[in-house]
Amino acid sequence: MSQKQATEREAGCRSTNINVSRLPFSSIPHQSKLFLQYLQDPHSLKEYYPNAVATPTDVGEFASEVLANYTTDRNALCDALIEINSNIGASPSTLSNIELLRHSDTVAVLTGQQAGLFTGPLYTIYKALTAIKQAEALTAKGVNAVAVFWAATEDHDFDEVAETFVIGRGNELTKFSYRPTDYKENSQVGSVKIDEGIETVIADLLDSFEHTEFSDEVRAILLGGWTVGNGFGEAFMRQLAIIFAKYGLVFVDPMNAKIKQLAAPIFEKAVRHSDQIVSALMERGSKLVENGFHAQVVVEDDYFPLFWIDDEGGRHALRNVGDGKFRVKGDKREFTSVELQAIARDQPESLSPGVMLRPVVQDFLFPTICYFGGGAEVAYFAQNSEVYRVLERPVTPVFHRQSFSVTETSQRRSMEKLKLGLVDFFEGREAVTMRSAEKYLTPETPVLFADVEEKINSELNRLDQAVSNIDATLAANLATRRRKIVYHIAALRKKTLRAHLRNDETFRRRLDALFATVLPNDGLQERTVNVVTYLNRSG
Repeated sequence: MSQKQATEREAGCRSTNINVSRLPFSSIPHQSKLFLQYLQDPHSLKEYYPNAVATPTDVGEFASEVLANYTTDRNALCDALIEINSNIGASPSTLSNIELLRHSDTVAVLTGQQAGLFTGPLYTIYKALTAIKQAEALTAKGVNAVAVFWAATEDHDFDEVAETFVIGRGNELTKFSYRPTDYKENSQVGSVKIDEGIETVIADLLDSFEHTEFSDEVRAILLGGWTVGNGFGEAFMRQLAIIFAKYGLVFVDPMNAKIKQLAAPIFEKAVRHSDQIVSALMERGSKLVENGFHAQVVVEDDYFPLFWIDDEGGRHALRNVGDGKFRVKGDKREFTSVELQAIARDQPESLSPGVMLRPVVQDFLFPTICYFGGGAEVAYFAQNSEVYRVLERPVTPVFHRQSFSVTETSQRRSMEKLKLGLVDFFEGREAVTMRSAEKYLTPETPVLFADVEEKINSELNRLDQAVSNIDATLAANLATRRRKIVYHIAALRKKTLRAHLRNDETFRRRLDALFATVLPNDGLQERTVNVVTYLNRSG
């Protein structure tokens, strides 16, 4: 949420027993300066975000411009979407929204994510929900809008998507990984086929949960998508399609042959203007650094905005090797710009857009009125808005998706007892553990140590006065020894607290459970925990 919207408050959510606390991203560590400024005042960054608006409610004003600049054949696009969504078992609501997208006055609200194991971290779900909510809000205001989810099936870093985390019985954070036995390096995630090994992973994951009235439903959701023989990307979309069935979310698989063919014109144009794209990106990166930000993607002279797809489905970087030639990384094949333009036009399935070009491809294919992404994606737009300019496309407004950290009743009680809020956890496990132990495990210990320190300091002050009268140089020597004494007392204080902790298993388990659920892997919950954790607990 923006800084303006983030004044802390407590609110009851409609007829439920949920309390909501709002927190600005500026209080969360490791956020980029560019991202924070964009949240606070997007208009101050118009140089990088030409179509920035204050809030998502303002994007309706771009509808006419978006529709006027949209040239893709809607019927051909929607035919491809029907094929994709029918294949993953999408709901009638989704198919109905695809038909709505055929209408010339309908815009798209886009979001997307890599195809993660069992949908990956929670932010995948939050992205989809945010896009759905925005489409509903625009439609209510008279702008026909459909929520579209771009599944990044072309990505080839399988390690990034091959594991997921759940909170199991006892509030323990547990990791599950999956890799098919015949996986080949650099394969596009969407081309990876699921084998029998997935069944063991699903069984182990479900076994890590307490059995609830919703466990059978969770089993059905997982087995309904992650079936032997399905592609990894297909399974990802199938699971999301089940979860969002009633909301009509439309899914896009960029590996689909019809989608590739529709993207051919923008591929060809990107190849033709690749030198200008690289030059503009490098200049924009330098400008960001000059203005106190950082370049989001490091672009060098040999950069090329598209990847090469080999005959086995492997995705490889293309590099500019000079003299008007481009070479597949790790391969001896070379192409001229003219040859690559012909490939883009006639064999677009052989190419795949990189991270700087992908948003432009999305917005060429769809009448996109806005995009919802994570913090890094928002920052990327400051750089790749130059790609929009070079390719003569209107820059799409970008917003940060909604962000949540869920604390359930038992965790809430523990946090209240220890007087901990979410921001306290950002200080780190050691600091929180020591402070909580002092307050609630052994409150008399810090009082004792403080008393001793005070008496020692008082006596050292007396000694300091006495030795200074004898020899002034001794005062400096005493100051050094005083620091060592204070250090050793503090170290003894920590050791005493740790000894108390070792003797109180209940307190230790309570803190471990809090960190596992509130700040898993020392990061925001939404970046680690999988949604099936909460589907199993709450349906």
